[in-house]
Amino acid sequence: MAADLSQLVKAYDVRGVVPDQWDETLAELFGAAFVQVVDASAIVIGHDMRPSSPGLSRAFARGAAAQGVDVTEIGLCSTDQLYYASGALNLPGAMFTASHNPAQYNGIKLCRAGAAPVGQDTGLTEIRELVERWTDTAAPAPVETQGTITRRETLDDYAAHLRGLVDLTSIRPLKVVVDAGNGMGGHTVPTVFAGLPLDLVPMYFELDGTFPNHEANPLDPANLVDLQKRVREESADLGIAFDGDADRCFVVDEHGDPVSPSAITALVAARELARNGGAGVIIHNLITSWSVPEVVKENGGTPVRTRVGHSFIKAEMAKSGAIFGGEHSAHYYFKDFWNADTGMLAALHVLAALGGQDGPLSGLVAAYDRYTGSGEINSTVADQADRLAAIRSAYEGQEGVTLDNLDGLTITTADWWFNVRPSNTEPLLRLNAEARDEATMTKVRDEVLAIIRA
Repeated sequence: MAADLSQLVKAYDVRGVVPDQWDETLAELFGAAFVQVVDASAIVIGHDMRPSSPGLSRAFARGAAAQGVDVTEIGLCSTDQLYYASGALNLPGAMFTASHNPAQYNGIKLCRAGAAPVGQDTGLTEIRELVERWTDTAAPAPVETQGTITRRETLDDYAAHLRGLVDLTSIRPLKVVVDAGNGMGGHTVPTVFAGLPLDLVPMYFELDGTFPNHEANPLDPANLVDLQKRVREESADLGIAFDGDADRCFVVDEHGDPVSPSAITALVAARELARNGGAGVIIHNLITSWSVPEVVKENGGTPVRTRVGHSFIKAEMAKSGAIFGGEHSAHYYFKDFWNADTGMLAALHVLAALGGQDGPLSGLVAAYDRYTGSGEINSTVADQADRLAAIRSAYEGQEGVTLDNLDGLTITTADWWFNVRPSNTEPLLRLNAEARDEATMTKVRDEVLAIIRA
């Protein structure tokens, strides 16, 4: 009977518990299916520090090579280092990681040559169908001429590429605390930061996929506590936290206070617009702050609003020729990085902006952080459609209120907005609200939560 991969193959990647939901046998089938769907003659593969990653990665390589495809293994890497290799070598790629998920999880992020995403609508569904069919019948027969599996180091070239996109040569010396969360930031940061005028204070740089100190998920405030404390103790200029596969970066200021990813999006957007002659398209998802499109317009750019999710961002970037894109979740996308997301490049922009002036980070980002946001609040509901309909009914027709359905339901007025989106994989509704002041945001947030949780 064919394996049911519905819980394993997500909208943008493969992710599940090892070995309960998948193992090296399935990984080998995924390797064969991937190269057939993307019609590759050669691919590049990397993996994170999870205990299961080397075995899964090598099994995937065997499956690809058995189909006559040459495989370049770059070994331990961050996800954006794999995207660099896919772009620089112009090869489809596979990254073995479960990002910020707990240790028992693992997954695969897939891309076509040039780091173009592979998601449900761009090949992942076909890959899943092939693997399911092969588990039901016979696995694909190996071809007569097997592909080769070779090793290549890319860390130095990746670091050089990033440093070539941001000028850090004339910044003032900065003291920066970096929490790698025992993830891949501990592998990439020392090389990327080497030779820069930075006093680096490393935290949890030891690669350990069991995450002995805290989860490598800086989106959860509990996982920033150690970094915030260390920044204050060290009297550092800032702190940076990376997630498990180091494709997202989170920033705290000199007081240890978190800097909103929307503020980072606005700051980097202003810098990228200046670097491109004061013009260009900037992508932002619909739950980033009002600050983002405002700053983009003030700096001569054109803001474009999209749905949440990297496949939507990357597709819109390719369509519009955008120079930069940002999400509330601290994913940052760059035209000069094959439209792929790289938290490390965003971190370099923050260091360059801070080191290029004399004030503290809190003062620098204040210009980009103009409103009060709720953050994302999840609520378990029995019927997502019913609760969305109740919210629509409560606000529709009110004077000065506009509604749109780009991604869930967004309600906007002159003084506040909120968005409610259903989760694709869980019985959840996700609320984000923002207003011109704290009292208004609190009032709106609580009103909407009362309807969601009624």
